[in-house]
Amino acid sequence: MTVSDRYRTAWEGFWEESSGEQGEPFWDADPALTARRDLEHLTPYADPSLPVADLGCGNGTQTRFLATRFTPAVGVDLSAAAVAHARRTDAGGAATYEQLNLADPKETAALHERLGDANVYMRAVLHQSDPEDRPAVAASVAQLVGARGRALVLEPTGQAKEVIAAVAARPGGPSLKLRRVKEHDLRPGEVAEGEVAALLRAAGLTVLGAGTTALAMSETRSDGSTVELPARWFVAGRP
Repeated sequence: MTVSDRYRTAWEGFWEESSGEQGEPFWDADPALTARRDLEHLTPYADPSLPVADLGCGNGTQTRFLATRFTPAVGVDLSAAAVAHARRTDAGGAATYEQLNLADPKETAALHERLGDANVYMRAVLHQSDPEDRPAVAASVAQLVGARGRALVLEPTGQAKEVIAAVAARPGGPSLKLRRVKEHDLRPGEVAEGEVAALLRAAGLTVLGAGTTALAMSETRSDGSTVELPARWFVAGRP
């Protein structure tokens, strides 16, 4: 299966016109507010001796932090421009980065063959995926974790759209970060209640833990507080 031309073109265009620097994209918050906090959900379930795969790594902001907890760490993204940014900004070579289509099982199988069973970090990828591609993405997660790995999947809830709408409606209109999302035809979708767990189970995984959380954005409100989107987290694997 391959992703739609529109989807691929939208993301490639976004990253080609990005500097790749941390914090430039709307969602690219400091790891202290994102991956570090997110790993509190994964750590009780995961084998720290396994590698980690950051799915939808973008410019590698979170991957570089994940590399401080798991070795080796690899970030993968559909966009070649995103992977180029990630490699450039990781001057110390903390992680490696590859272009990969999560909807293509052959590409995922090849990565699993190189890595072996791995822990997976996937933050806000499913809602951006076209609905018809989501089962394949979940299957890729299952393939990468294998028998021993664990996956942490985080997705915004339907209430996230209300938060974004409120941020966009503030005096002066949407920020440049939000305008770029629209200009490049990135279409934040919505994952229905229960859909993530159902996708993971259909892919052969067991949901080992789940709960509510918030996804920090790089955007701030007029009072300086961080914009956070309501979300849910899931840890899945094969018991």
